[in-house]
Amino acid sequence: MIQRCLLAVILGVLPGVLWAHASEQGFVLLLPTEVYITAGVTTVALTVVLLAILPAWVAARLFAPFGGLLLRGVPLWHVTSLLSTVLLAFVVWRGVVGPHDPLTNPLPLFVWTVFWIGLVSLQGLLGNHWRWTNPWTGLVTLLGWATGRRAPIRYPRVLGYGPGIVGFLGFAGFLMADPAPTDPERLAIVVGGYWYLTLMGVTLFGPRWMVRAEAITILMRAYGRMGLLGRMRGRLAIGLWGWQILTRSRPGLGLAVFILLMLGSGSFDGVNETFWWLGVLGINPLEFPGRSVVITQNLVGLGVANAALIAAFSACLWLGERVAGTRRPLGEVFCLYAPTILPIALGYHVAHYLTAFLVEGQYVIKGLTDPMGTGADLLNLGTFYVTTGFFHTPDTVRLIFLAQAGAVVVGHVIAILLAHALAVRGHGDNWRAVLGQAPLALFMIAYTVFGLWLLASPRGI
Repeated sequence: MIQRCLLAVILGVLPGVLWAHASEQGFVLLLPTEVYITAGVTTVALTVVLLAILPAWVAARLFAPFGGLLLRGVPLWHVTSLLSTVLLAFVVWRGVVGPHDPLTNPLPLFVWTVFWIGLVSLQGLLGNHWRWTNPWTGLVTLLGWATGRRAPIRYPRVLGYGPGIVGFLGFAGFLMADPAPTDPERLAIVVGGYWYLTLMGVTLFGPRWMVRAEAITILMRAYGRMGLLGRMRGRLAIGLWGWQILTRSRPGLGLAVFILLMLGSGSFDGVNETFWWLGVLGINPLEFPGRSVVITQNLVGLGVANAALIAAFSACLWLGERVAGTRRPLGEVFCLYAPTILPIALGYHVAHYLTAFLVEGQYVIKGLTDPMGTGADLLNLGTFYVTTGFFHTPDTVRLIFLAQAGAVVVGHVIAILLAHALAVRGHGDNWRAVLGQAPLALFMIAYTVFGLWLLASPRGI
């Protein structure tokens, strides 16, 4: 058993492992995690207890934003969007003609490290940068000014968020089940094709296609509700993560389902790499035969994980309404509380990809100094070596795990605070809000245990 664990550690710290997936946790944790898991779960549980004791206004007051700079309507985001389009075109081109190694070709590094890890995390942690970095809006606006035409087809209302949900599940399936999601040529076809199809959709159906049918924009707009910075009455405001959730209207059912899929897919992205999952599939994790062997199993697992999460979340809300004696329609309550899942989803996203970012971020820096692969040194870094030495010492490994566990625990605490603030607003008094929130709070505590277990679980892919 000891030999297997040591072998797993060696495999985990090798950069080559990162080639097989968009990003990995990078090491198998051998720390005494029971202490950290107990502390994290206790913190979440104590938050629930304190909310039951403290006055009803406490949770809502914590999310009160502070107004600041008056924002003028200067459409600079059109310019930055066009620059994003040019950058995307460059990295797609390099994906086709550049080196086949995904750790030196800029396309996989840009898509999986800069965008999927960095920009998505930044969207949720800081605020809505997607307004400036969206690679479609600038070009669509420019084409509209040039032609003077409006979208010829009205977006069918019956579709709702359906195309966006399908697109997001397709993205998650590609990330977790495709045999080579980091292959530059393969990725160039997927990214370039998706960008073109989205451009056609916006051209035909107008902006509504972007906010209803384009999966990345829906995800970014959802995480934009989490950011510290946001708009309030035309001014730039700052508040605790999630304050914008309390200031915005309740999302529709399609967006609420999409938010649950963000958490379910992110969770399964960790589960499908664990020894436990490979054991369920009857595969020896130390003799993993390759991603092509588990395509169907991972796609089925992705669907089951999302369905189970939606069912469990709905059951907790249904039970909470019965306990509180209010019995509002389940669809209404589902849409009301779905945004409280966003802090948990963001916490998992940051925690799951932190170690990958520590390694692959170094390759990004290395690529920036020589984007064309000609041997240039634009950043004047000299001889730059990528290191994974921080995975080899207990002190740095402990620090990394504490950062990951902290992201998970903070996400759950904020989620509980948000859910309580919404419950007080909906029920009118603190005690009924506590009763109605109890099943959901227990669900979040259980999910904290699951998330911290997932961080410490050995990986076999």
